[in-house]
Amino acid sequence: MVHLVLAEKPMAAKKIAESILDEFKTKKKYSVNYYESKDGLVVAPAAGHLFTLKDKTRKKYPNFDLEWQPSFKKNKFTKNFYQLLSYLGKFSEEVTIATDLDIEGEVIGYNIWRFLCKEAKVSRMEFSTLTREELKKAFLKRKKGYNYGLAESGLTRHYLDFFYGVNITKALTNSIKIASGRYYLLSAGRVQGPTLAILAEREKEIERFVPVPYWQLNFLTSKSEEHNFLEPLTFNYELDKIWKKEEAEQIYKRCENKNAVITRIEKNKRILKPPVPFNLTGLQLEAYKIFGFTPARTQAIAQRLYIGGLISYPRTSSQKLPKSINYKKIIEKLVEKFEIGRELLNKELKPNEGKKTDPAHPAIHPTGERSEKLKEDEEKLYSLIVHRFFSVFGEPAERLSVKIFANIENYKFHCIGVKTIKKNWLKYYPFARLGEVELPDIKKGEILIVDELNLLDKETQPPKRYTQASLVRELEKRNLGTKSTRAIIIQTLYDRNYCEGQQIKITNLGRGVVETLKKYAPEFLSEKLTAKFEHEMELVEQNKKKREEVLIEAKNLLKKTFEELKKKEKEIGNSLLKLIEETREEQNTLGKCKCGGNLKFIQMHNGSRFVGCSNYPKCKNAYPLPKNCKIEKTGKICEFCGTPILKIIRKGRRSFNMCLDPNCKRKEKWVKEKNNN
Repeated sequence: MVHLVLAEKPMAAKKIAESILDEFKTKKKYSVNYYESKDGLVVAPAAGHLFTLKDKTRKKYPNFDLEWQPSFKKNKFTKNFYQLLSYLGKFSEEVTIATDLDIEGEVIGYNIWRFLCKEAKVSRMEFSTLTREELKKAFLKRKKGYNYGLAESGLTRHYLDFFYGVNITKALTNSIKIASGRYYLLSAGRVQGPTLAILAEREKEIERFVPVPYWQLNFLTSKSEEHNFLEPLTFNYELDKIWKKEEAEQIYKRCENKNAVITRIEKNKRILKPPVPFNLTGLQLEAYKIFGFTPARTQAIAQRLYIGGLISYPRTSSQKLPKSINYKKIIEKLVEKFEIGRELLNKELKPNEGKKTDPAHPAIHPTGERSEKLKEDEEKLYSLIVHRFFSVFGEPAERLSVKIFANIENYKFHCIGVKTIKKNWLKYYPFARLGEVELPDIKKGEILIVDELNLLDKETQPPKRYTQASLVRELEKRNLGTKSTRAIIIQTLYDRNYCEGQQIKITNLGRGVVETLKKYAPEFLSEKLTAKFEHEMELVEQNKKKREEVLIEAKNLLKKTFEELKKKEKEIGNSLLKLIEETREEQNTLGKCKCGGNLKFIQMHNGSRFVGCSNYPKCKNAYPLPKNCKIEKTGKICEFCGTPILKIIRKGRRSFNMCLDPNCKRKEKWVKEKNNN
């Protein structure tokens, strides 16, 4: 008989086999590799979910009569894995679930066991890294049974996501078909709807915003009566904003053509604690700030590093490092590549930790395992994780803040400088962006020669649009979605043309979906309702509530809502169809052509792209576009050639802006550099 160890994916299966099998053969069946030892221990992979929910009756909507079916009926890639595990399951006496220790991993393992290995007893391996030592320990100490609470919570999530997502998507898509006879996929979901509503509300805030004028005063000085300064200093007036123009002008006149006298100097030391270890959200925010990686990209890269055995499981909420991972041993391995961490080996290793915890996994940390050659983006993220790990063991840094106060007449101005006097943990974390402004050594009573007095006209600014990173943080704050799903939800909004741009702007279509749901089905936008179900799924995981209770409550709520939607299908469809066409037109139009027509993105059948004029064939202006990249509008026009400026985003490389005209003056530098290389 066979003892089957079930891994989530092929690379994980290979790692597990190399760790828990002393001697084994690599075998292949249905074109999938699996690993078998002499004593009947077999490690075999899945390919993520091998089972998915489907509606039994195929009614239009709403449909809550669901069953699990093999996912290869929709995704052929999984068929060979299904066949292999179905074959091995017939001979298995025990199945050890060794999928990722999270909700999705538990559902993957549980479904394979109950549908393909019914006669086998079940056990569970629990691990946070794919290192040989931890995997071996996890296998020897595997627990009887599976993680019931985690599996039930995961099943609840799948059912709820179908109840909401699939049914809402059918409702919106069907309304367009009824109105026009055309098929266009529009989706919304349990978390997707409230997320879109957040973006719509921010856009309304920006539109409603009325700027208020204000004035600022400052003066520049490059010397006192006793000293010349290496760099000019800027002194700002004590009020950041002066709301009355007359008051600002009066102060300006009183200070004009006069010098300043230093009245006071304040020095303050500030202690800067080391950062806390990364959880997934923290890593996503930092990678966006440092490298410009989207949350989805960071998550994907981190998963590859985990599968490669280089870091611990990334989908964690924890900001804590357990002592059991042996900090010193990990650092000893890391300093072979990252020399900066060597001096940590001579001190007590006590990490600075955050408050957040995760019952399944510790904070993200490097394992110390040696890496094969990494891709550029993998190397960047790995380096970030390693240096953050080093820095949490460092001593607090010290910063000295110096504030110089100066008066012109009786009007108070100040200048602030700051410098690091003890780097400590900052030595280990080169990604920290701390400004250094060192002020000259001057004394109270010195006269500053005012080189320039400035009165600045300004106005208040509207709220900023979300970036993908700040939206992930906002969703976490509002308890919408999970650490694993937030980045995917945001990417789906882009894929559906509901939003666009790095500073996320909701499209007309996205706003229309929000307005439609707000009018006919406000429950689908309710943050409170979404957060309520998230909480109830946590109760299911803790065995404090039954899956069936949560699902019955959801069905009763949704049935009424969908009945109301059905009554207005044609009206909804006509409204959405108009918005789809407007959004397509808006997204494809870049700006004006010299002939007065509109410059548009043109996509050929062979996949090539260029920009052409809407007045073709009268106007034959056309501009080539770079290949293998994402292109975004900037809304700016080139001052030299008058064509629109686009943002070019290439995977793994720095993005750049370019205008359309290949012969534009601004491209002369590019051409010279190209010719010189």
